[in-house]
Amino acid sequence: MTFPIIIASAVIICCVMANRFSTKMGMPALILFMALGMIFGSDGIFKIPFDNFNLAQWICNISLLFIMFYGGFCTKWSTAKPVALRAAVLSTFGVVITALLTAVFCFFVLKFTFIGSLLAGAVISSTDAASVFSILRSKKLNLKYGTASLLEIESGSNDPVSFMLTTIGLSLINTSGEKNILFMIFSQIIFGISSGIVVAAFGNYFLCKKKLIPSGMENIFMIGLALLGYGAADLIGGNGYLSVYLMGIILGNCRIKNKKDLVLFFDGITGLAQIILFFLLGLLAFPSRLPQVLPAAIAIALFLLFVARPAAIFLLLKPFKATNSQCLLISWAGLRGAASIVFAISVISGGGIQSVHYDIFHIVFMISLLSVAFQGSLLPLVAKKLDMVDEESDVRKTFNDYQEESAITLMRIFVPKGHNWANRPIKDVSLPTDSLAIMIKRAGETVIPNGDTIILEGDSVILSVPSYDASGEANLDEIKIDKNHEWCEKKIADLDIPENTLIVMVRRGDETIIPRGKTVIHKDDVVITYQ
Repeated sequence: MTFPIIIASAVIICCVMANRFSTKMGMPALILFMALGMIFGSDGIFKIPFDNFNLAQWICNISLLFIMFYGGFCTKWSTAKPVALRAAVLSTFGVVITALLTAVFCFFVLKFTFIGSLLAGAVISSTDAASVFSILRSKKLNLKYGTASLLEIESGSNDPVSFMLTTIGLSLINTSGEKNILFMIFSQIIFGISSGIVVAAFGNYFLCKKKLIPSGMENIFMIGLALLGYGAADLIGGNGYLSVYLMGIILGNCRIKNKKDLVLFFDGITGLAQIILFFLLGLLAFPSRLPQVLPAAIAIALFLLFVARPAAIFLLLKPFKATNSQCLLISWAGLRGAASIVFAISVISGGGIQSVHYDIFHIVFMISLLSVAFQGSLLPLVAKKLDMVDEESDVRKTFNDYQEESAITLMRIFVPKGHNWANRPIKDVSLPTDSLAIMIKRAGETVIPNGDTIILEGDSVILSVPSYDASGEANLDEIKIDKNHEWCEKKIADLDIPENTLIVMVRRGDETIIPRGKTVIHKDDVVITYQ
């Protein structure tokens, strides 16, 4: 028992160090995780024998569900809403078109079997959000026209569709009739969505409405919810990945206490899940077999990159008046990764290998390796060449864990006629806790006050106060206003705000404004609400 524990610890430490070196070298870390897996595998230096695909599938399913949940949990709906429809079209019809075109290519060009072609297309049809955003976030690279948010939702939500296509392909091996397949599609979608909504509502009730979860235990409760969402959906025939992704979106946009801490926690969990997935892929792989599948893998990878993915993107996004540059970048950003690995393992453990008659696992291995290495490494360069980089924003703002950093902020308090501060020295008025009066604006002049300075009617007293800490007990929330936000350039009195929500403060540059009904919210304001 001791030796496997030491090996596991050595693997994790090596992967973490590899992640550090990959950043310096500009190479995606996932490639190094695969390489480490091969070094430890049967054909590698340490020659650890491992070919238990059933165990590998169980481990991968658990890892992938946390990756899916985290992808949804980090999605900031206010930023993603404008592109949600386009992302949904890509994650459904786009996956189906990509899978069918790839299947046709495999059947007629590579001479795969019919079922083998369908399975190959299904397994490799989804894109990997973790791979794309590990590159964008490390480079702090935001994209124009809401493309970062579009990729975030599309990549996070297309795995369930790919899983459904893989399941259908496997069911055709033991054909049980068209009705069963139609019912499978219906149950995967409807039961998956229903399970996600119900479990998310359950979690929101305990976390936000009743606040019954002890402080510091929210992360453990969230783990339980993610497992429940997947298990409940799978039990009734629904799509577990769709369930946990939808749960993540709903809960990630609820007013959960210590949300930033939860994001950081699941960031670590997801990092470990990616290490496990890609290391396991390398561990299961036999490098000696790679030369045999290399021609087929290269052919499929090139077909995906230059034919299938662009055809789906241009066909579906052009009706939304997307630019050619945006379509080309989204086509290039269709990296293959963790989900394709899991689904390839599912094909083998599900008995599909007997009908495929070729090594689908090693083909997917090579496609994922080529995709992450070639497309992933060149993604920042391609974005710049296509003039798709948004220099005025930060890609981190599209995630729920982004927060502006400031130690103090300024508050302006206007003293009207009859105010209890009027005609009194500063030392005798009750200032907010830990605040300091640093200046007084009076009839166009600036007065630097001391304790004996008299406050007059019509003065604006400028206070320095501690910045709002979103991790506190108060149920406050910060909303960053960009040019696409529905509140931008509108008066507070004209906003459609829920009855139990109050705008308590507007932070504009170095100034903090106590809002009124006539206050207009501008681009780049930070609006603080209380619920």
